Amino acid sequence: MLAAELIDPMLPALKPTDSVGQALDWMQEHRVGQLVLTDQGEYRGVVSEELLMDAADDERPVGEVMRLFEQTYVLEEQHLFEVLGLVIQHQMEIVAVINEGREFSGTISVTELLKQFAQELGVQEGGAILILNMNERDYSMSEISRLIESNNVKIISSYFSSAAYGMPDRSRLTLKLNRRDITPVISTLERFGYQIEAAFANTPIESIDQERLDSLLRYLNT
Repeated sequence: MLAAELIDPMLPALKPTDSVGQALDWMQEHRVGQLVLTDQGEYRGVVSEELLMDAADDERPVGEVMRLFEQTYVLEEQHLFEVLGLVIQHQMEIVAVINEGREFSGTISVTELLKQFAQELGVQEGGAILILNMNERDYSMSEISRLIESNNVKIISSYFSSAAYGMPDRSRLTLKLNRRDITPVISTLERFGYQIEAAFANTPIESIDQERLDSLLRYLNT
């Protein structure tokens, strides 16, 4: 999914002539702490509630109060994952979307962005979560997928986390599967030498003891 498809048409954009009070009212109405500022359709930056609250006069135009704006934005054709990376890096609540001519296209709500990200990962789909611990050079998604699918189970989504420097055996592959009963999958993977760090499923898993299940719960809560 691209940035242009994530735009929330309900989020307003501020103009330099809008008052501080109006900006704060819109932020409260839409439950966001930031809004995009535009000038004649051109993107100027992001205005934060925190800085507006310091203004002594609510009737002053936003353009007079704000001298320096956060210039974070994404282009219409950037992927959802790139948008999410920007949000994490800059701790944004909203993201401005612009076209190649720097014209403002719309605003992405981070709340809706996270919902879309969850859908992309299949978080809402029923199924088990499996975490494999491996040496990075042993990672082969095609081989792992073949072994899993040999048990009539499919991978809904996956995430590979590279090991920290000097810890080659600490890479993790997290898999979301379309079945809850994954005991046969675990048996197959272990038979081919894969180390199962943790697993989570509604159906009991015979080959993983309670200590390892508890370890997964702690992992998910960190």
